[in-house]
Amino acid sequence: MSEIEIKELTKRFQLKEHTVTALDHINLSIEKGDIFGIIGMSGAGKSTLVRSINYLEQPTEGQVLIDGVDLAGLSEKELRKKRSEIGMIFQGFNLLEQKNVIDNICFPLEIAGHKKKAAREKARELLKTVNLEEKEKAYPSQLSGGQKQRVAIARALATNPKILLCDEATSALDPQTTESILQLLKDINEKYGITIVIITHQMSVVTRICKKVAIIENGVLVEKGAVDEVFEDPKSEAARELIFEKKNDYLPVNDLKADKNIRIVFSDNSSYEPLVANLILNFGKPVNILKADTKNVGGKARGEMILGLPEGEDLQSRMIDWIEERGLSVTEVKEDVR
Repeated sequence: MSEIEIKELTKRFQLKEHTVTALDHINLSIEKGDIFGIIGMSGAGKSTLVRSINYLEQPTEGQVLIDGVDLAGLSEKELRKKRSEIGMIFQGFNLLEQKNVIDNICFPLEIAGHKKKAAREKARELLKTVNLEEKEKAYPSQLSGGQKQRVAIARALATNPKILLCDEATSALDPQTTESILQLLKDINEKYGITIVIITHQMSVVTRICKKVAIIENGVLVEKGAVDEVFEDPKSEAARELIFEKKNDYLPVNDLKADKNIRIVFSDNSSYEPLVANLILNFGKPVNILKADTKNVGGKARGEMILGLPEGEDLQSRMIDWIEERGLSVTEVKEDVR
């Protein structure tokens, strides 16, 4: 049984005379202990989706089940208890400015009825986990963005949650700090077995830490699967735009048009092989590189290259067979190379 089961989830908002569908019949399963990414551009509906997981947003239709329990069927008291099993961290940190670090971490424990001494002992343990022991008496205004997010993570862990929801948790941070926060989340996942759901618009975050991914576009779930599989062979236009960052690509170069264009998708570090050089040497014919882009996904080189093949159907077919024999995925590109 999945730890989080989302069934036909739909959320509509009424804005004056218009109805806006933020989520449209979403179906998603997230397994216990997973690090699951939900990615989409701004306004795609991903933040509404993550807030629906703990029922901060109540769905218009559909179900959210946590450990097989339908949240819609819970009383207010039961829902509050269930929410205590679901921690959440935000882009804006949401720390209490008038409280110091240790008091911020103790706050949810005190609300839950823990005694002050026990709460402080727990808070100090968590400060060690996030490597901020020396900052327990500091106030949020005295901390960097990365330190604030570490305090927010410690506070979210205070109630021993089974699930941690991260809503754009690294969007306000610089790349180096983002890397350290993602490594911390990965360590927490491995140490405590907590299921982590990461909402982001950054593919680099997904490829760095997530095992599985769902792609949301205009409130619709357009693609889902293992990160490396989606990256290797994206099926939806939204996935291709996020993975290959079309908005940053070059314009078509007219004088590099070839008789046949193919897209090669690299996997399992195959991009380190001098593929094009060997292809030219083997067939003795020129091959144009129209585009190339690779990224690190889970420690492996992943990406794409678009090649322009020379004329001749038989030659093109033999070249494609040669490439596929090396374990690479090949598809024909009929649109403009961008």
